[in-house]
Amino acid sequence: MHFYGTTAINKNGHLEIGGVDAVELTRDFGTPLYVYDVALMRERAQGFKQAFEEQNIKSQVAYASKAFSTVAMVQLANEEGLSLDVVSGGELYTALAAGFPSERIHFHGNNKSREELEMALDNGIGCIVVDNFFEMELLKTICHKKNVNVNILLRVTPGIEAHTHDYILTGQEDSKFGFDLQNGQAEAALKTALQFDCFDVLGLHCHIGSQIFETTGFLLAAKKIVEQMAGWKNELGFEAKVLNLGGGFGIRYTKEDEPKPPSQYVSEIIREVKILTEQFALKMPEIWIEPGRSLVGDAGITLYQVGSSKEVPGVRKYLAIDGGMSDNIRPALYQAKYEAVLANKPFARTSETVSIAGKCCESGDMLIWDLPLPEAGKEDILAVFCTGAYGYSMSNNYNRLPRPAVVFVEKGKAILVVKRESYEDLVRLDLPLK
Repeated sequence: MHFYGTTAINKNGHLEIGGVDAVELTRDFGTPLYVYDVALMRERAQGFKQAFEEQNIKSQVAYASKAFSTVAMVQLANEEGLSLDVVSGGELYTALAAGFPSERIHFHGNNKSREELEMALDNGIGCIVVDNFFEMELLKTICHKKNVNVNILLRVTPGIEAHTHDYILTGQEDSKFGFDLQNGQAEAALKTALQFDCFDVLGLHCHIGSQIFETTGFLLAAKKIVEQMAGWKNELGFEAKVLNLGGGFGIRYTKEDEPKPPSQYVSEIIREVKILTEQFALKMPEIWIEPGRSLVGDAGITLYQVGSSKEVPGVRKYLAIDGGMSDNIRPALYQAKYEAVLANKPFARTSETVSIAGKCCESGDMLIWDLPLPEAGKEDILAVFCTGAYGYSMSNNYNRLPRPAVVFVEKGKAILVVKRESYEDLVRLDLPLK
């Protein structure tokens, strides 16, 4: 068993998170239940910020809220002095409802609607990351109509795609996001944006992938962008104030994963940008990053009640839980892998290998294949680790299953931050035929 954050085994022999007994959590709040280790989320946020502060580099660490967006999570990000990355009107509304300072909100997305852009401008958000020419023209029109100016970054695709240990130098121009550096789109976009007096073009943004363990991709992206920035300074007289290198920093899901600490990602990025800007006689830009999964992913644990089982002789044993692809669709979508234990007996001797099945009416609703466990029955609680990113945010009502509750735990206390959906909630927006 790998211990994440404050997870431990208490005197009752139960899994404990944030000083709270996991079994007691299920009795108080039911199952399935998302549980977040607040101390670990604070530690990760501070780790990213301190890495910049120790080197006296101007920066913004923006929580990529698509990983997990609720009022309480946004308020926690604010407590830790983070900025906030939103990608929809709904995420922006959540941020505003949470009282998050609008000047620290960055708005992303490849198809922002007129209504979303107007909402952003009306609330004075800090920056809009412009993704394409259509959006640029639409934003200019709205700015002129409202007689307002706005800070923007231009999202560029540097020709580098990175996932886990691998990085690819070609093919990234075929992306739905951003202006391509290699085919001249990015330069054309910059020339156009600089002509509009309603835009303050702060700089450039890129995002090269997700669940990245190595720094190579980030450094290659920085090199390509800074080289281009040097050319634009000479040709256009434009010098970027901000370089946003996005997110995608990996976490440990299973023993095969070996992520780096936040400080190492940041320190290597800073060093590379310093070298490059000195080489091209550029001013050191403010560096922005956008950690999402790496702030909340391994801080989340989902607790399930064990239910039925089925043995296929000579093939496998299925063990069913009271959740599944409705609360964690990642295994079905991405073949994502997880580790798990029985929360009520985490150190009991394993006696069988089982495959964890969800309760949805779907053959693909499998959470974990071939998991070693002690013999498990209906009194047992399965704890699945590292479900904090894209679990709740991608949850759904398939089979009309209500979404689970969300609990934050810290220093021995549990706080309900999202109520469990009821059956009444499921039909609340439905209208009768007549």
